[in-house]
Amino acid sequence: MGKAEITTKATEIRVADFIAAVPDARRRDEAAIVDAIHRRVTGVAPKMWGPSIIGYGSYDYVYDSGHSGTMCRAGFSPRKAAMTLYLMGHYGPRQGEADALLAELGKHKTGKACLYVHKLADVDLAILERLIALSWDVMNETYPA
Repeated sequence: MGKAEITTKATEIRVADFIAAVPDARRRDEAAIVDAIHRRVTGVAPKMWGPSIIGYGSYDYVYDSGHSGTMCRAGFSPRKAAMTLYLMGHYGPRQGEADALLAELGKHKTGKACLYVHKLADVDLAILERLIALSWDVMNETYPA
């Protein structure tokens, strides 16, 4: 069996073009807000990763299995069902801080390293920004540039 090819890679698609093409007007507006928050927190201009992830920065990883790759340090995707934010899935010693922020955030769901928000109006944007900043800090601590 051959080595699996990573499909989520940085592309040359313009982020502004991708956001402008989001079909739902509310989701498109929300994408612009979440992009502005990420730009403010990270200080990094985004790139498209694969066909639908807006990513900020990058890092190289190697799993215990030997599998390795490069991925964005922070990112989101304005998906139809929910705004999906890619946050550090394991905050280590800062997990309590993340849990406290999530408890204050408002209506959301979480996955292993994802935060799902159906409508931005359902969450506190200041808390969301603090969560993104925490994830960014943890990624920079875990994977120094």
